[in-house]
Amino acid sequence: MFRLYSWYNMIRYQPFTFKLDVYTTRSFMSRGFTEYIPSSLAGGQNNVEVQQSPGALASSAWNTRGWTVQEFLAPNFVLFYQRDWSLYLDDRSPNHKDSLIIMQEMADVAGIDTQALIAFRPGMRFAREKLQWVSARVTTCQEDIAYSLFGIFGVNLPAIYGEKKQKALGRLLQEVVAQSGDISALDWVGQSSEFNSCLPADIASYKAPPYTVSSLSEDDIQASISSLRHEVAADVVLKLYTLLGNLSASRFGNCRLHLPCIAFRVTAVKRNRAQDQEIYEVKADGLLDLLITTEDKLIQFSSPRPTMQTFLLVRPWNRHLLELPDFTEPSGLAELPEIAGDRESEEGCWSALGSPSQQSSGGFPEAQESVDSELSGRALRLAARLRQPFGAFC
Repeated sequence: MFRLYSWYNMIRYQPFTFKLDVYTTRSFMSRGFTEYIPSSLAGGQNNVEVQQSPGALASSAWNTRGWTVQEFLAPNFVLFYQRDWSLYLDDRSPNHKDSLIIMQEMADVAGIDTQALIAFRPGMRFAREKLQWVSARVTTCQEDIAYSLFGIFGVNLPAIYGEKKQKALGRLLQEVVAQSGDISALDWVGQSSEFNSCLPADIASYKAPPYTVSSLSEDDIQASISSLRHEVAADVVLKLYTLLGNLSASRFGNCRLHLPCIAFRVTAVKRNRAQDQEIYEVKADGLLDLLITTEDKLIQFSSPRPTMQTFLLVRPWNRHLLELPDFTEPSGLAELPEIAGDRESEEGCWSALGSPSQQSSGGFPEAQESVDSELSGRALRLAARLRQPFGAFC
């Protein structure tokens, strides 16, 4: 399937041509003219009138099909024709990817950034965004909704027709997480897959906008770093950076998800009720006091008798926060002291740091010639980002 994407991409000097709503894809190649008509759509009638104003792409069935995403993204040259083979919008430029009007219309209809439409490169970056591109699209064969993404992600997996869509999608998502360590593919809403309960059963689960963390401005980061220099000892910040840098990347093994997390032990919970919502005041080691609001009753904290169980608040670890040149490469921290791996408890880390509301007696020295300045800078930026508020779901 990645080879199919490559084939589209190799058509560099002749335009890849689409005829709107005759359900026909025509491509001009150096050795002739070929035509492909999907059997399930042959005979479909055009329901878009020939026009010279934008809008046909929005109502075209071509923009509802799964395979047409890579058919459009891969070629460098594209031309759109209307049903009478006149150029769409009467745009006579040699490449409609150079048309600002057509590309903006495509971006609005497909939900794909114009820069990606014009100069797309396959790869693992922005996985959640790419999954959303096809979340409302359909294919004749159920497995094809996953196979049509192989080329977009640049993965080389076999197509196994008959395996059903849940397994096809599961294999793809496993590969994306395993190769990139990107956990954004785990951000979905809907029914869980029989292939793996951490993954969705259907691509439509990615229709909802992805969860986004409010980003800190550079001024905010520098202000937080300035505060950290006086609150936390340098070796503690570096130890935290090393600890998190040594965590293994997210991966799947034997269909089981291995997901590095930062865990915070819950120390106290107080339940309140307001209208139709349950409100829980929570205290946890390493966190400021927080409020959890939910429509569901947390049975463990609803009993008048205190529970003896241990509860944790868990935050999945995102290696992007390390700000490494390539977060899939080793972190290059060999010069720092050895510490425990990803099984070390959160208490070892946070007991050294103390609660965010507490201050350390040790300041950050102005000059530490023995510590690489770039590494210490990344460590401080990581600590600054970890201090900012973050959302949660269960």
